[in-house]
Formats: sequence, structure tokens, C-alpha cells
Amino acid sequence: MVSMMSHLSLHHAKPFNFSNFSSRISPTLALRTSQPVVLPLRNSPEKIPSEFSGKHLRFSGWDQLLRRRGSVQIPVVKAAAAADGSDQEIEISEGLKIAEAPKSFAERFPAPLVTGFFFFTWYFLNVIFNILNKKVYNYFPYPYFVSVVHLLVGVTYCLISWSIGLPKRAPINKDLLGVLTPVAACHALGHVMSNVSFAAVAVSFTHTIKALEPFFSAAASQFVLGHQIPFSLWLSLAPVVLGVSMASLTELSFNWLGFTSAMISNISFTYRSIYSKKAMTGMDSTNVYAYISIIALLFCLPPAILIEGPKLMQYGFRDAIAKVGMVKFVSDLFWIGMFYHLYNQIATNTLERVAPLTHAVGNVLKRVFVIGFSIIVFGNRISTQTGIGTAIAIAGVAMYSLIKANLEEQKKTAEKAKTS
Repeated sequence: MVSMMSHLSLHHAKPFNFSNFSSRISPTLALRTSQPVVLPLRNSPEKIPSEFSGKHLRFSGWDQLLRRRGSVQIPVVKAAAAADGSDQEIEISEGLKIAEAPKSFAERFPAPLVTGFFFFTWYFLNVIFNILNKKVYNYFPYPYFVSVVHLLVGVTYCLISWSIGLPKRAPINKDLLGVLTPVAACHALGHVMSNVSFAAVAVSFTHTIKALEPFFSAAASQFVLGHQIPFSLWLSLAPVVLGVSMASLTELSFNWLGFTSAMISNISFTYRSIYSKKAMTGMDSTNVYAYISIIALLFCLPPAILIEGPKLMQYGFRDAIAKVGMVKFVSDLFWIGMFYHLYNQIATNTLERVAPLTHAVGNVLKRVFVIGFSIIVFGNRISTQTGIGTAIAIAGVAMYSLIKANLEEQKKTAEKAKTS
């Protein structure tokens, strides 16, 4: 290396010349040590000190080029300015290429990786919650009490997070409390009714019924809020209604309690969306969800005590502990509450990162994942007609979500065009 550098002569704005070195230089050469050199900038009297390093510079094809031309002209693609550490693009002349160190996939595409991680975590937590929740109902069929546990664990998590400042608690006043209370009431009713359905029928069937939620949302938007729903959206909902009807008629675990409670859940979550639009505040989503969980917990406590309290005290807790033991019973309740809160929080954070179209596709895929995994884990037997009906309903939801997302994007584009 020292021998080679002794023959290296640098002239202002002239190429590097290496002569009579073809016998000494191998076809692939890596400079083994770092040597400082001064490189002139094109059209500038300034010179920037740079460094040749064996870690970043690889020279290939030297013998062929030396034999052909007897002189090497080395271009520097990019060099770091030693003075301030900023990147400068420096070109000396045509010739061999000095390549940068390759960037990793994570360095080149950080945003897609983070968003993908959020989606994966959302799906994973949702699937685990649904499976563990149903397993608890198999030996502890008290959905009102379990709904309270879900919210209680989440509220405890929020209070601990606030106490350590992650996130910092947003202040709440009487007006904001009045705005969030209807949202929390609908959230509480929808959550309890979903759990009643989960306890009564197969998880896959409950999620098939809940695929009707877009239908109720469209109906409420047009007939309650007075928004005009395009005909294409109504048309895309026809497969959803047809598919759910087909699945319900031949569902082996069908009962009216599970079906009715799932439908009430759809209506409740529809009105939750309506009130949420009216309750738009400057508060971040994490704090909003925390306050909604606290208020919803207060709504869920009275029916749990009145409807299931006497049974739980007489034999409910005793039978569950006798079947699985105290430690497993308490740990199962804790983890389903934690998974419930985390998957809802991650879902909110995920949807903030993506466009409406991605949100729509992600929501449909989530339901497919939950239905598929629940059938595999619990070994639920489904008839052919139920399977076809479920597939038609999911396809209809996908079609509706894509059309709605495209309409929203067009509306936003039109509004931007008017303001610009």
C-alpha cells in the first residue's frame, strides 16, 4: 500500500495517473488502510479532504483497464466532507467506480417496515385475544363480568402509563366529558354485546355477523345524519347481506342470543362512530381512548353486578377455580384484558399511519385472519353453505371498503383543488 501511494500524484483538477502498475495490481483491489487525500471540487477553488478506506472502496477490472489505457482516471461518486460531516457529491473524471457501503433494507425503507410491524402486531394481538377469550368462556361463561375485566385491566394500564408520563395525561373538562360520554356509552354496549355473542356461538360466526357493520353504518349515515350514500356503495353491500344470511341459515352453532347480541353490537358501534365524529377534539387518540375506557367501565359495572353478580358469588368463581385452578383463572382474565386493550390501542395507532384505502384493506384482512385462526384452533365444523356465505360476506365488505375509501380520497382531492 505504501509503495502504491508513493506513486500516486495528485494535480489540481487533473486525473490520477498510475503508470507501469499493471503487473502489480490484481483484478480486484481493496485498499487496506485509510489515507487522507485532498480532492478538488468541480467549478470551485475549494478542496475537500477525503479518505480512501478499504471498508468502502472496491476496485474491479484494474488489469483490463490498465492494459487498455495505461492510465487510470478515478471518479469519486460520493465523499463525506471532513469539515462538517455533510455529504458532498464529487466527480473527478470518468473511469472506475468507487461504490458506497450498501444500505440495509431498514435504512432504505424505514416507514414501510414500521407500518408493517404495526399491522402485524394489530393482527397478532387481535387473534390471540379472540382465541384466549373464547377459551375462557368455555369454562367461565359470564360475558358481563368478563367485559368489565377487559376494561378494568385497560384502565389500570392507562392509569399506570399516565403516572409515569407515557403518555402525558391530557386535561379533561366538563364540556369534553359531556362530549365523550355518549361515545363511551355506545362503546360499552357494543363491547358487552360482542362478548355475549362470543360466549353463545362460535367466534367465526360472531365475526361473520359483525361483517354487517358497514351496512348499519351506511344506513345511519343516510337516515340519521342525512348524508347521501352513492348507489355504488349500497350495491356493494348486497353481497354482505346475502353472505351473512347464507352463513346464518346453516351455522351449526347458531342460536338467537348469539345472533341478536352481535346485531346489537353492530348498531352500537355504528352510533359510536356517529358520536365520535361529533366529538372531534384536539386530544390525541391514546388519551381519548383512555377516557372512553374509564367512562365505559362505569357503564358496564351495574349490569355485571345485577345480572351475573349473584351467580358468580354462589358458584361461578368456585366452579371456574375448580376446573383450571386459581392461578390460571386469574392469569387468563388478566391477559385477555391486556390483549383487548393493546389490540385496540395498536389498531388506533396503526390507522393513524395509513391512508383510508390501506385502512379498509387492513380491517377486512383482520377479520379474515380471526375467522380463519378461530376455525383452526377450535376445530369448529362449518357447513359448505356457511363457508361460502362467509366468503361472500367478506368479499362484499372488501368491495364496500375499497369503494368508500376511493370516494373519500376523491372528496379530499376535490376540496384541496377548491382551496388552492
